[in-house]
Amino acid sequence: MHARVDSDARFRPNMRNTASMAAHHHLQVELVDHVATLTFQCPPQNYVSPALVGDLADALTSLDNDDACRVVVLASRGKNFCAGADFSTGVADARVTQAGSGSINPIALYRQAMRLFDTRKPLVVALQGAAIGAGAGLALVADFRIAADDARISFNFNRIGIHPGFGLSFTLPRVVGQQKAALLFYTGRRIVAQEAHQMGLVDDVVAAADLLQAAQRLAADIAVSSPVAVQSTRATLRAGLADQVRQANARELSEQQLHFRSSDFEEGVRAMSERRPPVFGG
Repeated sequence: MHARVDSDARFRPNMRNTASMAAHHHLQVELVDHVATLTFQCPPQNYVSPALVGDLADALTSLDNDDACRVVVLASRGKNFCAGADFSTGVADARVTQAGSGSINPIALYRQAMRLFDTRKPLVVALQGAAIGAGAGLALVADFRIAADDARISFNFNRIGIHPGFGLSFTLPRVVGQQKAALLFYTGRRIVAQEAHQMGLVDDVVAAADLLQAAQRLAADIAVSSPVAVQSTRATLRAGLADQVRQANARELSEQQLHFRSSDFEEGVRAMSERRPPVFGG
C-alpha cells in the first residue's frame, strides 16, 4: 500500500506557508505500508511555534482516525530537527514575546503541546542537527527516538534563566531517570548523539544519510504487529501520562511567567545571542 496524502483535504489546513504567519511552516504526510511519515519544515532553523505544534497535533489526530495508518514517523527537513524558541530578535523582543504578545506565547504553545500526548498511535521521531529546549520537548513526546550521528540535544532552559517547559519536568526523568534529568536541566549542557544513546535518551544512532530510512524501518517493524494489540499495550504503558504531563506543565508555566520578567532571563537571552557564557545575578 502506498499513498501520498499531503494534498488530502484532511491535511490542507496543516500546510500553511504564508508571509502573514509569525512562523510559517509546511507539513507533508506520506503513507506507505501502514507507516505515515509526517514531515515539517519551518525555515530557517525549524523554530517551534504554537501554530506549528497545533498543526502537528491536528495531523496526528487525523492519522489516529485513519485505519490505514498504524505507526507515525515524525521528521523535519533542514539542518536541525527543531531549534526551540526563536530568540534571535534580541532581549526586548524575547521578553515581550514570552509575556504573551508575540509568536512564542508560552500559554498557547504549551496548550497545543499537551494535545500531542493524547494521540493513540506509536510515534517514532527522527532527530538530526539540533533539538533544543522545546525542540527536545517535542522529541520526548514520542515512543522512540532515532538520532543522526550529528544530532545535538540540549535542555537549555536554566541556561537562559527559566524553568523547563513542554512537560519536560515529567517526560525527561521518565526516560533517563531523575538524576540524569537533573544534570541535563541544571547544566543545560549540549549532548551529542552517542552520549544521548548511552543514557537512553535516544534508541539508536545512525549515519545522517540513513536517518529517515532507519526511523521508517523501526516503524515498519511495529506496523507488522497487531495494531489493536499495539495500541492497547501502548495505552497501558502510557496510562496517566497525559494527565501527569499537564499537571507538570501547569507548574512549569507558572514558574516561567515569573522568570520571564527577571534580569537573569535578560542576561540569558543576551548571552545566547552574543554566543558567550551567561553571567547571572541570581
